[in-house]
Amino acid sequence: MLSKGRIIVVDDESLVRMDFVEMLEEAGFEVVAQAADGIAAIEACKKHLPDVVLLDIEMPLLDGISAGKKISQDGLAGCVVFLTAYSSEKHLKKASEIGACGYLVKPLDEKSFIPTVKIAMSKGKTLMSLQKRIDKLETDLQNRKLIERAKGILMKKSSIDEEAAYSMMRTLSMQRRISMKELAEMIVLSDD
Repeated sequence: MLSKGRIIVVDDESLVRMDFVEMLEEAGFEVVAQAADGIAAIEACKKHLPDVVLLDIEMPLLDGISAGKKISQDGLAGCVVFLTAYSSEKHLKKASEIGACGYLVKPLDEKSFIPTVKIAMSKGKTLMSLQKRIDKLETDLQNRKLIERAKGILMKKSSIDEEAAYSMMRTLSMQRRISMKELAEMIVLSDD
């Protein structure tokens, strides 16, 4: 059977973890790891890069909110869903601030648990896709700035206009079989 997604379950109570794992596996998800504290959760996420990490909030060593923050900041999971016995506004606010995709209060029933995991997984995939697009746009912008800077250097050194400088860079790039970015880096380096 094809897995619906990869999940890590984190709770300091082993019986609770076992219940979650059983529900998830029956629903077709692959539980790639389990952990009993926030530090182990981060390590498991680094190793497995799951679609979803399900985190208890109150745990020894490192609480779920802190672990979730680190996991989210470092992009170690598609999304974080908190499973907790605490429904306080303080916990809910902190979970929201770190970008949690879900917050469920224990005890859970399968009717609310599995749909929440499915929606969180979908949201996580959307967020990861958007982040990849943002990263690509940022890289493209940095490359464009570098090429523009190199073009300016050529214009100044060779007393040519912008079009001629760009044409020169394109020709050199093709002749040397290097990217425009690599050529621009060399031109800027030679000007320093």
